[in-house]
Amino acid sequence: MKRFFPLLCITIVLFSCKDDVVQTTTEPITKSQINSIIDYHLEETGRFDWSMVNIDILWAAIENGDHIVTVGYGDDFAIKPETSTALLTQRENLINLLVANEQLQSAEDLSREDIILYEDDELTHFDLFLKSRKSLDVLSRLDGIRYIEPGNYNYYTDENSPQAVYSSSGCSTSPDNINRNDYVVDAQNAWIPWNFYAHNIPDAWSITSGSGITIGVVDTGISPDQNNFSSQFNSGLSQGRSFTKKGYYVSSWWPWASPDGPNDRCGHGTSMAATAAAPRNSEGVPTGVAYNSNLISVRGTSDVVLNGYNEQRGVANSIKYLAGRNDVKVISMSIGNVFSVGRISDAIQDAYYNDGKLLLAAAGTSTSFTNWYGVIFPAWMSETVAVTGVRDGNGYEECDNCHTGSEVDFTVVMQRDNTSVNSVCLGFAGNTANYIGGSSVATATTAGIAALIWSENPNWSRAQVLQKMKESSDFYPNRNNEFGYGNIDALEAVQ
Repeated sequence: MKRFFPLLCITIVLFSCKDDVVQTTTEPITKSQINSIIDYHLEETGRFDWSMVNIDILWAAIENGDHIVTVGYGDDFAIKPETSTALLTQRENLINLLVANEQLQSAEDLSREDIILYEDDELTHFDLFLKSRKSLDVLSRLDGIRYIEPGNYNYYTDENSPQAVYSSSGCSTSPDNINRNDYVVDAQNAWIPWNFYAHNIPDAWSITSGSGITIGVVDTGISPDQNNFSSQFNSGLSQGRSFTKKGYYVSSWWPWASPDGPNDRCGHGTSMAATAAAPRNSEGVPTGVAYNSNLISVRGTSDVVLNGYNEQRGVANSIKYLAGRNDVKVISMSIGNVFSVGRISDAIQDAYYNDGKLLLAAAGTSTSFTNWYGVIFPAWMSETVAVTGVRDGNGYEECDNCHTGSEVDFTVVMQRDNTSVNSVCLGFAGNTANYIGGSSVATATTAGIAALIWSENPNWSRAQVLQKMKESSDFYPNRNNEFGYGNIDALEAVQ
């Protein structure tokens, strides 16, 4: 059943004029009205980006986002500015024009450094502080602009309390008491999560365990207190592999501050890395799907919802880093946002078209506040492989609050039927374990399966690996409108 969003008269007028270049209103547009407009488009089309609104709404969102604006320029994201004199010239001309306009409208003596926040030499976008509506009017009329976005608009904050965040962060650092029925202890004393058997992952290990393949996880980082990602990473049956951790997320409100580092303060990133590639050893903790793969953990965000400039820029830079590494085959992203983010789209498209990466993204997991959404960004992009979670038992039923939709490519069994019991993974610190659910763990599990396939077929292309994933799934050669190709049989996939 469709949701009805009661919009004020002013909002209705804005919709009727959204194709105009400039539309002036007599009343200020509120944060709640902007969110209602976003909800309207999500309900009608399943997605939202800022090109769907007119300049009045865009300006209101910019004002609600600390006046930070991201500008995508050029005709093709795939041409790197650092290799193109024409693009560098175009960017410089745009910046000079905007700086001149801002200086003209301001009583202050503004310099370029006061206005320009960030210039990306690898992708065709830059960030600036835009204080003047007239500068936006000028920018909106220029040729060669791919997008103009409010760089720090936060859907989840209340206009009267900007620090109150209503998103579900997915964070937890506390261990769980794991029921003995939710794992199998192997001969090494490693725990095999119950849901791995639904995908024949343990049987696939007789053929491959992911050796030689590098998985990159873009998330909240890795716990410094988890010895299985330090001294015990190569132990037991996990040998001869590498582990790298990086950090691009900046928590400081000061935009020019340095990244915080790679350490996880949320717990979500540690759980995702553990699901994909935790070691299979004698420590009495859950193993990962591809327990012999190499692993790179990149902290790009503070939680799973990319609801601000620092998180969005951190994730984009994390993807860029992984895309630039020749050893990385699979990039796993159990994170997302309610609307499209141009800089992240640019980074994903660059990684996909220029670097041949297999990018997996979570279809979305929500509380009651947002569980009416379909597949979220960036999982809705054609360049990503969208994954969601389902229950075990007969038939297909999504997990509690998991998102489904036509963009979903694969599913993973990660919740027991008629219960709230989820998958099991290595915990935040020491020899502990957690229950972890949603499309997040489904995505990390699928990243591990992809690594198993690629390890057995190291000369395959991304397209061949993806085709094998499809052929080894329940619905192939058909595709379900909510669950894609369904659950992957890992044993069949590596044979």
